Amino acid sequence: MKDVEVAERGSFSAKDYHDPPPAPLFDSVELTKWSFYRAVIAEFIATLLFLYISVLTVIGYKSQIDAHLGGDACGEVGYSWHCWAFGGMIFVLVYCTAGISGGHINPAVTFGLFLARKVSLLRAVLYIVAQSLGAICGVGLVKAFQKTLYDEYGGGANSLAPGYSKGTGLAAEIIGTFVLVYTVFSATDPKRNARDSHVPVLAPLPIGFAVFMVHLATIPITGTGINPARSFGAAVIYNQDKAWDDHWMFWLGPFIGAAIAAFYHQFVLRAGAIKALGSFRSNA
Repeated sequence: MKDVEVAERGSFSAKDYHDPPPAPLFDSVELTKWSFYRAVIAEFIATLLFLYISVLTVIGYKSQIDAHLGGDACGEVGYSWHCWAFGGMIFVLVYCTAGISGGHINPAVTFGLFLARKVSLLRAVLYIVAQSLGAICGVGLVKAFQKTLYDEYGGGANSLAPGYSKGTGLAAEIIGTFVLVYTVFSATDPKRNARDSHVPVLAPLPIGFAVFMVHLATIPITGTGINPARSFGAAVIYNQDKAWDDHWMFWLGPFIGAAIAAFYHQFVLRAGAIKALGSFRSNA
């Protein structure tokens, strides 16, 4: 089906665009292609690198503001330091892997794209497994290189901060993931790319900024999960009760947020329900 965006008077002329066909629920042909396995490997390595850099940054920041080591929290730039590490690494890794695997690096992103029929069930499941294993290996490398600091500063594991209810923590994860996945859909929308083809916007840039901004807002509440693989990898390697007590919200919250973002983008902004109804009427 071909949609044509009609340019308004005085605007740049828009290009025709094609929405890709919905991905099949299960595509066994993928198992015969090297590109499929290459994409799974890319997701594993990208998530490994993401956790390695970001968790090392968190631990390094905590050690530098530790008063027992002569640190001074007022002398640092605050937690925006490691917000930049998370956002910057996502920007770099999405840029590097987008043409290979789509640059998900997050089970919530994969889940949202699966609900929107952008990836098959088989690809979604293997991506999530690869992302989770990559996260475990990435945090494992952090512990191997910085074991003393790793154990002393909580291993970068997410947990609900004191003074916040579980409902608040869950809501923070839902909203934060909604912002991220909504940005992913918007940055990769073929209709938007055709309409705004005169604006050279690099898709990984807004995605990285979304991660940065969400971390600024939610680090004081949950440490910012919005990526179940990130929370899972840190919890597995740290393996203390505090890391597991509220771990469920770092899966449930991101998956709910991703589902809402997929519905909002596909059925509200892209009017998927109206198009489906129109197609049904024309066939009738």
